Amino acid sequence: MTTPSALERPAGVPFTRRLAARLVLLPAVVLSSLSPRRIRAVLDVVRRGAPPATAAQAKSARDAVCAVSLLCAGPKGCLPRSLAAALLCRLTGSWPTWCTGASVVPPFNAHAWIEAEGRPIGEDAPDDYFARLLTVEPRTANRPPRQPRP
Repeated sequence: MTTPSALERPAGVPFTRRLAARLVLLPAVVLSSLSPRRIRAVLDVVRRGAPPATAAQAKSARDAVCAVSLLCAGPKGCLPRSLAAALLCRLTGSWPTWCTGASVVPPFNAHAWIEAEGRPIGEDAPDDYFARLLTVEPRTANRPPRQPRP
């Protein structure tokens, strides 16, 4: 037996923001079908030249993506949701930290999310509930880019 649930979709997202979210949705879904190595390679290119996103910018992007897509608003849409939110931030000139990881306590749960200002954006779990396994952070001027592993 399943438990009925209703998805909460953000309201009040402006039309132009919803349109931009729809624009990045297809690339995000395509990206989500790639291997982690390829996702990272694509996001490394996309993030170039973008300053770090603020928490407000990241939350706005995540809300817009959830407002236009039932897949992204659902509980199993974390990968396309996080990718679309990161791409939407980039479209507007900033970059959040894109993360994938797993829960630190059993049972095993894989998850993908975005962070800004050092905190997960729009997640109901505590900040330390997930261990980061793969991240694509904004590049800062004083830190050299990470070298890829062979």
